Amino acid sequence: MTESALVNYYRCPESLVNFEVAGELSPDSGYFLFGPDTVCFGRTCGILRAERPSENLHDALNSAVTQDALLKLPFDVSQVVQNLRFERYVQNRVKSRGVLNKAIRATYYFFRPLMPVAFRRHFQKFHLRDWVKLPFPHWPVDRTVEKIMEHLLVLILKANSLERLPFIWFWPEGLPACAIATHDVETRVGRDFCGQLMDLDDRYGFKSSFQVVPEQRYAVSSEYIASIKNRGFEVNVHDWNHDGRLFSSHEEFLRRLEQVNRYATEFGATGFRSGALYRNQEWFGGLQFSYDMSVPNVAHLDPQRGGCCTVMPYFVNHILELPVTMMQDYSLFHIVGEYSIDIWKRQIALIAEKHGLISFIVHPDYVTGQRERSVYEKLLVYLAELRDTGQVWAALPAQVNTWWRNRSQMKLVQENGDWRIEGPGNDRARLAHASLEGGRLVYTVGRRRFEHQVSVPT
Repeated sequence: MTESALVNYYRCPESLVNFEVAGELSPDSGYFLFGPDTVCFGRTCGILRAERPSENLHDALNSAVTQDALLKLPFDVSQVVQNLRFERYVQNRVKSRGVLNKAIRATYYFFRPLMPVAFRRHFQKFHLRDWVKLPFPHWPVDRTVEKIMEHLLVLILKANSLERLPFIWFWPEGLPACAIATHDVETRVGRDFCGQLMDLDDRYGFKSSFQVVPEQRYAVSSEYIASIKNRGFEVNVHDWNHDGRLFSSHEEFLRRLEQVNRYATEFGATGFRSGALYRNQEWFGGLQFSYDMSVPNVAHLDPQRGGCCTVMPYFVNHILELPVTMMQDYSLFHIVGEYSIDIWKRQIALIAEKHGLISFIVHPDYVTGQRERSVYEKLLVYLAELRDTGQVWAALPAQVNTWWRNRSQMKLVQENGDWRIEGPGNDRARLAHASLEGGRLVYTVGRRRFEHQVSVPT
């Protein structure tokens, strides 16, 4: 159904949403705009598509028309949103480059155990040297899906002459955004540092998740797993052996899948993250986990380029995806060469502006040094301030998974002219409204008011 992406995003009444695709869609997909800086990828009707996001793109927002209170769009919103979330736009790139990257990756991981750390860093910096020139997704945070939803919501408000549209707020108790801390344990050194990292998180009142590599990297005892869980932290499965090959081919993925899933039971884990964020979301259906954390928001500084272009959780079949929306500590320290939280603060501000999920990875392996650890501690201080002033909900990934699944089952029911929320966990849910005021999209939830600048045709 055309409007399902919007209804699922806002959890708004389907009866108030009335729009459709204007005509027959093109057989091929390409890039276009939906607003001045909102790059989309998909099939269209009546507008041109480009092969690359760097070209002069047609703005589909100017082709949206209203006819008898029915909004008609030159593309399928649900299709475009899925193309972005599932990184299907990446498939449009030159296939020969993909083959070359696979060959480089295979060679790198074959010789990686023999490489000194300093050499690996130089190799990675050389391989990622063009990251600042990539036009799409937008760095440091890509919020394309959020912008699509906002533009569409404004058009619906105008087309239906609605003063305001009710929806279910994104986070519990009406909190503006959410933050989760995750730690990928890559080596024996990192495993042995987990206790100190938990001490640091606890000092600032944070509980985090530890993603553990189950095979070959280091010994994983039941006592080690219990030492994390007994302190109120979370344990998830991190790949199988972190050799970069889990998603190298479908055959290899299926060969390892049974073993990966077995560790979900052994660790009592509900979440998964692949090694180095290698991924193919089309294959996630085989994972026997409740949620995944393998998809970056914008992957300019990751071995596998792409990005899901959203700061919100979303479903991939039965799995809830909690995207990585912040730059990883390794990239910050060793690729960008930054030892402050300025970039992190900038990313947090951009994510919070769209009420998204602030999701970061800090490896126990890379913060054993005092300089790196002090940077992470500054991040914790900043996040604790946001939490204590009611600007973020600080949660474990499993808690976010439970909330988002409950919210996906909630619905708004009108009774005596008022709206109420029905569904699991509705006691923590809050009714919100969207309205258009002087060219700005305004969200109100309780006493809070959030303004969003949008561009709409007059």
